[in-house]
Amino acid sequence: MSSYREESPVNPLPPVVIALAVFLVGIELVFAAGSRGFVGGPQAAGWRISMIEEWGFYEPLFAKMIGTSSFPLRDLARFFTYPFLHLSFTHLLFVLVFLLALGKMVGEVFSPLAFLVVYFGASIAGALAYWVVWDTPVILFGGFPAVYGLIGAYTFLLWTNLAATGGNQLSAFRIIAFLMLLQLIFGLLFGAGLNWVSEIAGFAAGFGLSFLVSPGGWSRVLARLRAR
Repeated sequence: MSSYREESPVNPLPPVVIALAVFLVGIELVFAAGSRGFVGGPQAAGWRISMIEEWGFYEPLFAKMIGTSSFPLRDLARFFTYPFLHLSFTHLLFVLVFLLALGKMVGEVFSPLAFLVVYFGASIAGALAYWVVWDTPVILFGGFPAVYGLIGAYTFLLWTNLAATGGNQLSAFRIIAFLMLLQLIFGLLFGAGLNWVSEIAGFAAGFGLSFLVSPGGWSRVLARLRAR
């Protein structure tokens, strides 16, 4: 008798991606319920703005921390909390598209810990770049710097695969080039915001961290270089 194993036509998402998506959606549902008066009473209508002010990355605050050499843990936590705060469900929806699509491809190769290192490493790099480039009271929030880190990690996977097969490694950067072109077009049409600096830094961090945390990443690159 031949054995038969039924397989799902849809590959499941890595658990770490599901956990992040559920957490992001959960926060948005709380904000939505509060704004509609389902929970929290009248003051709940301002939960979103209050949380962005309290947990978004505030450049003047970090500049003050650097100036005074004082780093309270609650304020340092902003590096990790700002990617979970969004202006609306539509804002979150775009982040989720990147998280689910890129997260699946990266999460199937990276360990859960490596995935989180890339995700939060990119968010930290994005905030630091925001602080270095801008002198602004505009708060940084939203998950784009973190998911751009996943784009960086996926680019690394394409880059190393093309190196192993003798392909054109520059083609691995088509995704980020396309996204930056879109940023430029939207900036020319509607005015450029400040977040693009954080997104580029997130991408660079995701790509760079992949050398350290991807399975055999650094040794694979070294072996390739030595073979030349």
